[in-house]
Amino acid sequence: MKDIVTKGTLLALALTFSTLACKDSFLVVQPTGTLTSAQLSTKNGLEGLLISAYTELNGRGFSQTASSTNWMYGSIMGGEANKGSNAGDFNAITPFQRFEMLAASGELNARWNLMYEGISRANSVLRQLKTADATVSADDVARIGAEAKFLRAHYYFELKRTFNMVPYVDETVDYAAGITEIANNTDIWPKIEADFKAAYDVLPEIQSAAGRANKWAAATYLAKTYLYQKKYAEAKTLFDLVIASGKTSSGNKYSLYPQYGLVFSADNEKNDEIVFATQNVANAGSSDAASGDLNLNWPYNTGPAGPVGCCGFFQPSFELGNSFRTDATGLPLLDGSYNTGTNQLKTDQGIASSATFTPDAGNVDPRLDHSIGRRGIPYLDWQDFPGQDWIRDQAFGGPYAPKKYIYTKAQEARIADVSNWTKGWTGINVILIRYADVLLMAAECEVEVGSLERARALVNQIRTRAANPAGYVMKGTAPAAKYVISNYTAPWTDKAAARTAVQFERKLELSGEGHRFFDLVRWGIAGPVLNAYLTYEGAKLTNGLGGAKFTPNKNEYMPLPQTQIDLQGTAILKQNPGY
Repeated sequence: MKDIVTKGTLLALALTFSTLACKDSFLVVQPTGTLTSAQLSTKNGLEGLLISAYTELNGRGFSQTASSTNWMYGSIMGGEANKGSNAGDFNAITPFQRFEMLAASGELNARWNLMYEGISRANSVLRQLKTADATVSADDVARIGAEAKFLRAHYYFELKRTFNMVPYVDETVDYAAGITEIANNTDIWPKIEADFKAAYDVLPEIQSAAGRANKWAAATYLAKTYLYQKKYAEAKTLFDLVIASGKTSSGNKYSLYPQYGLVFSADNEKNDEIVFATQNVANAGSSDAASGDLNLNWPYNTGPAGPVGCCGFFQPSFELGNSFRTDATGLPLLDGSYNTGTNQLKTDQGIASSATFTPDAGNVDPRLDHSIGRRGIPYLDWQDFPGQDWIRDQAFGGPYAPKKYIYTKAQEARIADVSNWTKGWTGINVILIRYADVLLMAAECEVEVGSLERARALVNQIRTRAANPAGYVMKGTAPAAKYVISNYTAPWTDKAAARTAVQFERKLELSGEGHRFFDLVRWGIAGPVLNAYLTYEGAKLTNGLGGAKFTPNKNEYMPLPQTQIDLQGTAILKQNPGY
């Protein structure tokens, strides 16, 4: 076989090498694993760039606390959950729960880097669109650009409400020209508004692929941006459009799913309540495709995500559990008395799993047992929650375990990712905005513009769904607890009382979903609410909450990461007040 190479072939090869050797291009070798600008300018190349911007919604490659799910920044800091686990494991979270965050925190730097990584990827899409080739239609250019702007606005939205004043970098910044220092001296709300508005104007009502932002996701985010700035009339107009979108002939309908608990099921990820969610898949060859930002937040020991049983974090607080107490008529205790006397939920704190325990027999909102794992109540289809046997350190973290975004025993073989050290990586999508959230934000706007009865009607939609007996947690053929819930039947005539009712409904409906701290801050009540929580919860646990304090006009925002200030200099990046 070697002899079939002819003299002619050898001559041709020699001439080829001689020609190539005379050109500088012969010395330019594309690095392995990289793509050229021409490759990225195709339809497939641009779509790939765009998908890379979507992937940062889950915070892949950064800390579990950094992502848009906000289980630490929104829920732990909002008093809905304790760090959990034990004193030694991942104690970098503890300063956040105590409101003693330091600029040197690695968690803060991870949050910053993650969001700017998402922004960088969105900017790359927008830059590359300018060189789109003939495989990319004008409609595709418009849609891809709108999705990139949506994602950029989302990441800046998270940065804004985390750090407040942050540098704004868009696709026009020319690093090659030496522009590397951008100050944080300009409010970026107008930039966020502009991107969401651009996305809203262009995106279709229905996308061809699951998980992509559509017109109504952009409208919701734009309305939420207005809400954070107290532009209630502008926000209301958009929320009304999103709500009305369910009545169009387009088929892009949003509605409350009939059973509250099934909203979070891995078997129900395309239900009509989901406006925007992360996208995850299990066992695709790497756990990078699965949801890893919640992988610590499972019952400990022999429960779901076993046999390792990791890791007992994100334990719902006593205060949150008590909040689900209802009065004789089925309404919440809006006066705060749920934390006093017999209104407090009976728990198995300090009681061994081998000892006899009878669960609380009083009136509770049925959403309690879809949100919190508690002793003696069925934990999905696994078994009755056993208490201490599934708690890593009950004295430290309390008696509860999280229950949303936990796969069922029947789902485990399909949903748990087994390519890593614990089955806490999953294929479950995490909802960032759902229709119930839209209704409650709309209700908030109605209160502020004076339409109290419209606000009551919106809240009652939420409560009517929660009261559906078909959605109750059952024990055998009977409800697992005394579920008593009703609508607000008396007209709302007092604005302050209506505001309190809407705010409390958000606490109940969206518990553990990463909203609470940010809600308290924008409502201007974070100080009194969180200090009362720290005092109450700190007296029950050994987790170091004793003496913790939320400081108004400081703790509403995190300190800018010291690593970033060191890189840019104090003349460029100004630290937040109080840090």
